[in-house]
Amino acid sequence: MVTAKQIMTKQVVSTVPYRKVEEVTRVLYHHGISGLPVLDEQKHVVGMVTEADILDRTIGQDTVQDIMSAPACTCCEDTPLQEIAALLTERKIKRLPVVREGELVGIISRADIVRALAGRRD
Repeated sequence: MVTAKQIMTKQVVSTVPYRKVEEVTRVLYHHGISGLPVLDEQKHVVGMVTEADILDRTIGQDTVQDIMSAPACTCCEDTPLQEIAALLTERKIKRLPVVREGELVGIISRADIVRALAGRRD
């Protein structure tokens, strides 16, 4: 059985709630990604901020906290691949933070699922 730990990306780019939206926009562009987990001071996932959140923002919403989706849907390292795929589909999300005792340890995207189903471990 394939689990989150086997397919997750361990080097996760993240942000904090008080970061300016303009800065996060540059981070997304620089890293070529479309969303980031938002972490509190204890490194717990408190939300997600995505390109869609940025596009939907209204005037006066200057920080990540103003536009992020919260709470974030997460999974743990031993969550099976099938359950992860179901969560992404049911919740209509593109990425899923992986947590251990509430702390971020990885992230899984739709591309990671496809790679795993194709038998690739790039």
